[in-house]
Amino acid sequence: MKIENPNPMQWRFAERAEQLQSSFIREILKITQQPEIISFAGGLPSPATFPVDEMKIAFDKVLTNSGKVALQYGPTDGYLPLRQWIADSLSANGVKIVPEQVLMTSGSQQALDLLGKVLIDEGSRVLVETPSYLGALQAFSVYRPEFVSVDTDEHGLVPESLDKVAQGARLLYALPNFQNPTGRTLSLERRHQLVETCARLGLPLIEDDPYGALSYKGAPLPKMVAMNPDGVIYMGSFSKVLTPGIRLGYVVAPLPLVRRLELAKQAADLHTSQLTQMVVHEVIKDGFLDRHIPQIRTLYGDQCQCMLEAMAQHFPASVSWTKPEGGMFIWVTLPKHINAMALLDEAIAAKVAFVPGSPFYANEPETNTLRLSFVTVSPERIRTGIEILGKLIAAKI
Repeated sequence: MKIENPNPMQWRFAERAEQLQSSFIREILKITQQPEIISFAGGLPSPATFPVDEMKIAFDKVLTNSGKVALQYGPTDGYLPLRQWIADSLSANGVKIVPEQVLMTSGSQQALDLLGKVLIDEGSRVLVETPSYLGALQAFSVYRPEFVSVDTDEHGLVPESLDKVAQGARLLYALPNFQNPTGRTLSLERRHQLVETCARLGLPLIEDDPYGALSYKGAPLPKMVAMNPDGVIYMGSFSKVLTPGIRLGYVVAPLPLVRRLELAKQAADLHTSQLTQMVVHEVIKDGFLDRHIPQIRTLYGDQCQCMLEAMAQHFPASVSWTKPEGGMFIWVTLPKHINAMALLDEAIAAKVAFVPGSPFYANEPETNTLRLSFVTVSPERIRTGIEILGKLIAAKI
């Protein structure tokens, strides 16, 4: 039965829903779907790196041999053989990580949400880098923290700056390897300083590491979780080394915290897909990543170098940028008077896209900054797009 002439529904949203904001990057990506746009905007891994054949074989094997298990509900903490593999891969320097410390999540974005739900109250002080990962700011913002920006320089987060802002803080969120958005890497010395400082202050440190394996120069720097597993919360993901479409991430933390995160996840989605966890384990269990990741490093390293060379040729001398040793991003600083948001409008009209830097700041955004990603663009289009962008910038100087 259809109700005749119903009154318009007056939706009353929760206060937290009223403050939700769309990701600026996701909005830009809607524009860059147009094939004529040369997009340096997305933080998307290159589809050329996706191991389609290996995934096909693994799906077939898992469904043939263990289909009824793979298609059933699974445990909230995740598929034990995969958690064991993760724990073994993180055990180093005499530090033993056990699978009970590993919680599988539906992408690392869910890990951020669960950490916010468990650790942050309204008004809680949360320390972040300057600038920081937009996805983390977005995930934590739902819980209404007080964001405090930690001093950062060309070498990343400055550990000495924590003492003046750490009082009462719930956590420090950091990306030490090829940071999104800047591409910076925290030095080994600063890693030790940061872990020691956080331990002294009793400050939980979140080490978000989606890009750590993507070093162009070989072995990555040591992980901070291996320096202090009792005080460091480690986040990882298979999105950048396999494929983001499987939405598989994980968080590694001290047992009391993992248990709380597990309870929060039960309320959120019961468990991450058992099928995809079993498939990923099937793909990686015999050393596939040791063969696969070097190919990704070579591809991304070549494209990064292509962009750096094009920028050196076409960007005005008053523009500066980072020179990453891994990952997917270059951070650009324009002369103070140039607003990157306004520049974006002109760039899109010229069929080039990038991400303005302002959304990556929790406080006091620097409007003359922008992020470039090079991994999904061919060398020819990189050179063309950077030349166009260089001309647009030069016209404003």
